Amino acid sequence: MAQFKVSFSTLACPEWPWAEIVRRGAAAGYDGVEVRLIQNETDLRKIPDLQPGVLDGRVAELKQARFAVCGLASSVRFDYPDAAQRAAQVRIGRDYIAMAARLGASFIRVFGDVLPPETEPDARQQTLRNIAAGLQELGEHADAHGIGILIETHGDFANSRLLADLMEMVHCQAVGVLWDTHHPWRFFGETLAATWDQIGRWVRHTHWKDSVLRPEHELDAAGIAADDKARNLMSGHRPADYVLFGGGGFPAVDCLRLLLANGYTGWFSLEWEKAWHPQIEGPDIALPLFPPKLREMAGLLAR
Repeated sequence: MAQFKVSFSTLACPEWPWAEIVRRGAAAGYDGVEVRLIQNETDLRKIPDLQPGVLDGRVAELKQARFAVCGLASSVRFDYPDAAQRAAQVRIGRDYIAMAARLGASFIRVFGDVLPPETEPDARQQTLRNIAAGLQELGEHADAHGIGILIETHGDFANSRLLADLMEMVHCQAVGVLWDTHHPWRFFGETLAATWDQIGRWVRHTHWKDSVLRPEHELDAAGIAADDKARNLMSGHRPADYVLFGGGGFPAVDCLRLLLANGYTGWFSLEWEKAWHPQIEGPDIALPLFPPKLREMAGLLAR
């Protein structure tokens, strides 16, 4: 299945340094990595191994390992009511674009992320306009560097109808959608076909994960701290009872069939959220399972 490009988010391995990410990712059968954090630092601009003066060395290491950085997953979001905060998010996004261009990555992930309630229609519409304006501005800058700006189906925008409404307000070819295939299905009860009908024309990258529904349970101290960190970074963060890929209810074969039938050629990226859910299995267990499972599913569909 040579056409498949399989990656993983570094959320799966929050403790690993850069060299371990490359070495162990390639050894586990991945073609590349989606960099969200390194050694628990989510601001990639602060990571010593990703400073401008050493990026040529990182590129050489990637080439030697035949491994790629498919994209950089930022915390940039445009739901801030304050214009100065939104402007700061654009500046961060521009820094990420420069880094992505040096590393050969093709996109920057951003968020919407949360709208005022429907009982406040004026504020809700203004926030939509603000988010669209932020995507447009960052997208225009990214386009000049050959980088995509992808808004994830996350927070309120895991509702694909709402995301489609937003995307209709953006007029920049560099702006697309990162379909976290799990979120609209789990959090909004959408069928895969319904989600694709709404946003499929914009989808350029996919996240994959699996979950089950369990009775409510209390988090321990580590879980509370991780959840708080996630919510501070992403206003729309929603926890789930994640299980190893293929062990839950997500209709992965149906999702793969839909994507292939519609000519999808982007990456298939495992987003194992170990950083936000410390109680789940570690990367040694979770990461090696995904590439062969995905390719097995593809083989079954090809018969």
